[in-house]
Amino acid sequence: MAREHIYVGLDVGSSQIRVVVGKQESELGSPSIIGVGEAPSVGIRRGVIVDIDEAVSAISEALEKAERMTGLSIDHAVVSVGGAQITAQESHGVVAISRADGEITESDVVRVVDASQAISIPPNREILHVIPKTFTVDGQTGIKDPVGMSGIRLEVDCQIIQASVPFIKNLTKCILQAGLEIDDLVLAPLAAAQSVLTKKQKELGVVVIDLGGGTTGLVVFEEGELVTSNILPVGSMHVTNDLAIGLRTSVDTAEKVKLQFAQAQAREVKKDFDIDLAKIDKQEEGKVSAKHVAEIAEARLEEIFELVNKELKYIGKDGQLPAGAILTGGGAKLPGIVELAKKELRLPVTLGLPGSVVTVIDRVDDPAFATGIGLVLWAHEYLLGSSRTVNKFAKKVLENDTVDKMRKWFKSFLP
Repeated sequence: MAREHIYVGLDVGSSQIRVVVGKQESELGSPSIIGVGEAPSVGIRRGVIVDIDEAVSAISEALEKAERMTGLSIDHAVVSVGGAQITAQESHGVVAISRADGEITESDVVRVVDASQAISIPPNREILHVIPKTFTVDGQTGIKDPVGMSGIRLEVDCQIIQASVPFIKNLTKCILQAGLEIDDLVLAPLAAAQSVLTKKQKELGVVVIDLGGGTTGLVVFEEGELVTSNILPVGSMHVTNDLAIGLRTSVDTAEKVKLQFAQAQAREVKKDFDIDLAKIDKQEEGKVSAKHVAEIAEARLEEIFELVNKELKYIGKDGQLPAGAILTGGGAKLPGIVELAKKELRLPVTLGLPGSVVTVIDRVDDPAFATGIGLVLWAHEYLLGSSRTVNKFAKKVLENDTVDKMRKWFKSFLP
């Protein structure tokens, strides 16, 4: 099959690196997932590259597993970007309509989005995404697509997502050394939202909480548009670290205890249930209370949800999102976490399982694969020219053309 019909997502996480391969079966519909590869993350901490050689080795291992499963040679991918160094900023752009008859064209939209990028940015940061939210034509607000309308003055409200230049350069270097070309760089929680959200949920108002190993990403949608995005510097690995300290065990043993016995709600665990550490690791000895393990996990998760709630309060949406919260990422699989999130966030909460793709691979029906599958769906739309974002950094590093991407995007909305 031609290359343009194969889509690859590379999710570079703090605890796992996942490669997801999608195949376009027909011109219509979403791609089906035909293969995955997974490897433990090394050389990466809190989403940031700390050892290039180790990170290249981990990426190569995940790629090799995906290639063996699919029988394909993978040489390109859409890559997730995370890490607490990601920041978001609101911006506003204004231009005059160029045509004498006042009709708004695609070039006017490209110019106004470009004008919204005229903001002061520190020299060590670069724009990753420019996401148009709503347009205004001669004072009429709330317009989704102004092409074809008439007016004199066109305005746009955008969210500009920025990343650290050294971080992106190090990530790009690792991926290129692993033998991959980068089709696009996508904020990880945005990719996760691509695979787990419906159009109705985005219209009603929803927050996606991506519980990763070293970080927790969140994106909020309302009326079909992105309201805010952020990366919090705390994740499920912090639960492991807390258990290692609280139980006085090694981090490896603490991780096994978390995966096998941890609960997000201590009240659901019996007081007389003990865990024999020697059965988990022969070098360990003694028993620990399962209730104590749950109390440690619950305390850290409460802190994470408190930070999420703080972000929601900042935009005036705490407890006010009708479609609730969607939990994704490997950390979302902890038993009892949905009930705890309901209590802490005062919202309806569900697990985010990728539901918009066809696959025969059981492993991908998992919140941990939400970002990887979302990257495949993003690649599908991006390569078809319907992506609604401008990746300015990709233009500089990967020599993509921003104007062409914007033109393709608006063509996809025209009848």
